[in-house]
Amino acid sequence: MIQKQTCPGGPVYFSHQALESAGVRHGFFTRKGGLSTGLYDSLNCGLGSDDDTKMVRANRGRVAATMGLNLTQMAGLYQVHSPKCVTLTHPGPYTNRPQADAYVTALASTGLAILTADCLPVLFCDPKAGVIGAAHAGWRGAMDGVIKATVSAMQSLGATPDHIVMVIGPGIQQISYQVSPKLKLEITARHETAETCFTTDPSAPEKWLFDLPSFVLQRSKEAGLRQVYDCRLNTYDEDDLFFSHRRATHRSEPDSGRLISVITQS
Repeated sequence: MIQKQTCPGGPVYFSHQALESAGVRHGFFTRKGGLSTGLYDSLNCGLGSDDDTKMVRANRGRVAATMGLNLTQMAGLYQVHSPKCVTLTHPGPYTNRPQADAYVTALASTGLAILTADCLPVLFCDPKAGVIGAAHAGWRGAMDGVIKATVSAMQSLGATPDHIVMVIGPGIQQISYQVSPKLKLEITARHETAETCFTTDPSAPEKWLFDLPSFVLQRSKEAGLRQVYDCRLNTYDEDDLFFSHRRATHRSEPDSGRLISVITQS
């Protein structure tokens, strides 16, 4: 269902058959094929990182070109782990980054870009209505309703839940995501069905392992979606392909790069 795409001398990214079949161009980009060095080697797209801003912008330009866009046609967000979703109704150039964690649009030749480094990039499309969406889903945003907000915003543009295709991209997987009893209690107090997303950590019985992708899939089904898919790629485990904030923290590194995921339609 997923395919690795390689551009000679350029970015390496994953695509998903469900979105390909829907006719939308998209990419869950890896850390390969950029210009940054050191901790940020090499396709770091995080403007909020401590990397050289010129390198980050050049990397983002490479991503945009791979998606058939100019950099100013690729809209980004200042992500704050919220359920807020922004609807784009006017074509670019996009130079500002509103504080939000999801975008939707019915515009053609507009890229919706999400940054992650363990949280989940989630891409959406309704090919019949010509509506696309992209969301950043960490545990807090998912708990607070970013998936439902994205679906609702897509519906306001004419999309219908039965026609929406949703794909979860690379993110931290349960085997690598140890959380505290306090976090488990906070999530399950809001969503009782989330109990099934936790299992005891065999290496630390007082801790839990959290299945964030399954939690997001639960939220998508509550929003009425049926065509939902998960890449099941672990950012924490695959150092050569992905940046990971948690891995960087465990290594006492001062920062990590950010991965980018983009969706656009003709």
